[in-house]
Amino acid sequence: MKALVVDDDRVLADVLAFTLRREGFQVILAYDGLAALQRWQDDQPDIIVLDINLPGLDGFEVCNRIREQADVPIILLTVRDEEDDVVRGLNMGADDYITKPFSPRQLVARVQAVLRRASQPPATPLQQAGDLSFDPGRREVSIGGGAALSLTRLEARLLGYLMLNANHVLTTEALIDHVWGAAGADRDMLRQLVHRLRGKIEPDPAQPSYIETVSGLGYGLMIVDGDSDG
Repeated sequence: MKALVVDDDRVLADVLAFTLRREGFQVILAYDGLAALQRWQDDQPDIIVLDINLPGLDGFEVCNRIREQADVPIILLTVRDEEDDVVRGLNMGADDYITKPFSPRQLVARVQAVLRRASQPPATPLQQAGDLSFDPGRREVSIGGGAALSLTRLEARLLGYLMLNANHVLTTEALIDHVWGAAGADRDMLRQLVHRLRGKIEPDPAQPSYIETVSGLGYGLMIVDGDSDG
């Protein structure tokens, strides 16, 4: 299995490469954004570990360009922990992010978790809940028979689970476990993911009519007429 590691800090890049090689990965290295795009095209890695702060094209732009053409799993590396940067990266289709500094064990766990999620075949039957229609295979949702809206992998996992449990409140812990798996996430990451999904399916995200927040518990997809089908 191939991993593309992109970081302009060559010492850190070598450490990341060593860590992943110990886990059996064939590692490809790049040290700037343009080189990252070229190595991705030439080598077709199974996963990309991508630093945000790169010379030339930054990691955001690299992620965006790759996402226009492929669905390869991408983990962002950043020293930034501001919410806007995290949201921007996830909106561009990154599968996860790690804030520096981090341990080799954490990197390996995140890489393995992202690859597990990417390898799981989606359920093929269409899911219907009220006027929401979700195609897990294509990762598309339509509302009231309208145009299909594309979802990222994480958005699709969240929506599918909410629709499967329509009109029931799911705890924050249950949602995190389903969407991110054993490597886990935190409440802020879930909140950001819910915010992004609301931005796609809600008529007014500021006053959501589908995904309800239940303070102190979690979230639920509420279908007013009760017509839900998992």
